[in-house]
Amino acid sequence: MVGAGNLAFGAAALDRAAHIRADQSALTTLRRQGDAACIALWRGKPLMTPLSDGRARIEYLQMDHATLKDTPGSLIFLGIDQGSPRFAVDLSHLEIDLEDETRLDAFADLSVQRHKALPLESGFAELRGASPRLDPSEAAMAGTARALMEWHRRHRFCANCGAPSEMSMAGWQRDCPSCGANHYPRTDPVVIVLALRGNAVLMGRSPAWPEGLHSLLAGFVEPGETIGTAARREVFEEAGIRLGDVRIVRSQPWPFPASLMIGCVAEALSEEIIIDPVEIEEARWVSREEMVEVVAGRHPNLRPARQGAIARVLLDDWIAGHLTS
Repeated sequence: MVGAGNLAFGAAALDRAAHIRADQSALTTLRRQGDAACIALWRGKPLMTPLSDGRARIEYLQMDHATLKDTPGSLIFLGIDQGSPRFAVDLSHLEIDLEDETRLDAFADLSVQRHKALPLESGFAELRGASPRLDPSEAAMAGTARALMEWHRRHRFCANCGAPSEMSMAGWQRDCPSCGANHYPRTDPVVIVLALRGNAVLMGRSPAWPEGLHSLLAGFVEPGETIGTAARREVFEEAGIRLGDVRIVRSQPWPFPASLMIGCVAEALSEEIIIDPVEIEEARWVSREEMVEVVAGRHPNLRPARQGAIARVLLDDWIAGHLTS
């Protein structure tokens, strides 16, 4: 680990207490504990409250809250946070009036949804944008909750026989009552590459991103690949650039929906860019001096990756001289 940048969702303060997940008696005792509380999510957005200093905090619901009355079988046990049990619950069944439902799937969803049964100042907010304003440990817990909720939403049926499956192990497993198969939450490895050539870094952008936003090239690791092989393949496929040695320098859980971002640095062996227009809209070499202007918000037409994202942290490390090829 290099540099001092803050990676969102990477805090490890929570004791996951995996040995309790199969112990129904222990789970019942924890749910009844006075300081037990629950992270609530609505369509993947955690409930949070803005603070006067511009930050935000997760709005935990007490276990006897009215909205949790009919949800005991769907509670996910996240772990123990400084002695206090923490759970997660999906409240997507709550009926909430939406001004514009298309904003929920936007790259930058700034909308906040509120419900009369919940605290007045709180609302369901998109986690990517809110994570820099949250305490790192709260952001990590909310990220874990979101990733698990998304996995359950997408895996309601047995991959072996197609029958409906059921939540088990306090939310960390699904079982098929028809064929007996067990299914476990998945994490998809993704390489994200700081490709350097001399004093420049390779940057690209997807056509779906907001205007001007550029980031490092990234892609999923395919079956049979090492991290280095995947990094070389992705950068060549997207930009036509050959890479030399690849070093792993950072990693970040990314719950959108459930990835592990593996940050790599590599020396580019070629310079001519040939983009794959199906994958990216543009790629370019950006000098260190120009990137300083980009991250400072002073560049006329380039915008950097958001704070807390591994791409931004890798770039900050490179600008500060912590990373070289």
